[in-house]
Amino acid sequence: MIYLVVFTLLLVMELFFFKIADRYNIIDKPNHRSAHTEITLRGGGIIFWFAALLYFAQHFQDNYLFFIGISLVSLVSFWDDIQSLSTKIRFFTHVLAISLLFVEIDIYSLLPWYGILFAYFFFIGTINAYNFMDGINGITGLYTLAVLGSLWYVNENIQLFVDSDFIIYPMIASFVFLIFNYRKKAKCFAGDIGSIAVAFWIVYLMLQLFLATNSIIWILFLVVYGVETSSTVFHRIQMREKLSEAHRWHFYQILCNEYQLDHRLVAALYAVLQIAVSFFVFWGYQRIPDWSIMIMVVLPLFALYTVKFYLLKRLQA
Repeated sequence: MIYLVVFTLLLVMELFFFKIADRYNIIDKPNHRSAHTEITLRGGGIIFWFAALLYFAQHFQDNYLFFIGISLVSLVSFWDDIQSLSTKIRFFTHVLAISLLFVEIDIYSLLPWYGILFAYFFFIGTINAYNFMDGINGITGLYTLAVLGSLWYVNENIQLFVDSDFIIYPMIASFVFLIFNYRKKAKCFAGDIGSIAVAFWIVYLMLQLFLATNSIIWILFLVVYGVETSSTVFHRIQMREKLSEAHRWHFYQILCNEYQLDHRLVAALYAVLQIAVSFFVFWGYQRIPDWSIMIMVVLPLFALYTVKFYLLKRLQA
């Protein structure tokens, strides 16, 4: 019953936000990087902050530093959605928010200085990679469900590491968001506030799971995005492009923009591929060495990514 109430409240909050966005012209205008051609409401991903607010309202004695952190990144990201902010402001906010998570989990006493430095690099990089991948209808919502669903399965069947509702609430938010985004003509886009807020939530869950199991194998729950992002960065470096500039070199952009595949189909393929990886991780965990699982997953994904270059050559032929 509580989940139905949460779903209804989030739906009402989203509809209320649409009225505000429409009144104050909070919209996404297509540009040369966009995979869409029509003006659409931006910032629908605020639903993830609403979900965090509902959870915190019921568990205010727990995870308060997490709530402060997600509120910080959401506020700055929403501001950036409305009026572009400097990279320095966004980076500082991400560092501050991640620091709050590290204080809450007491990372500073658990890891040496170089481990802490790597943790900052990894988690801030993960948040930004998640944001970079938010480019077509449905991809953020469906991929988020794939990741959170995997974390929920681990929590219920392999290792309890967090309150189940703390995973279920953002899943409900994803369902609500997909009602308006998983369409041929989306009613709204997540915006930075959506992709960064939910990435921050996922990073926190991942951190909890790493510590509970003393294993990093669970990073494979993000491996599809990880391979895509890292490969695209190397591709752009090879072409001597400035990484700070907008581009259309992601695999999903090639499929949707150049080959005109339906956004919903491509988004679903990314989610299904991640789910398939997650099932393999479930099966392999504690059966075969973690490093073997990672090699068996990562290498085929990199090989699959090379299909993009074949498709690009066909366009140039």
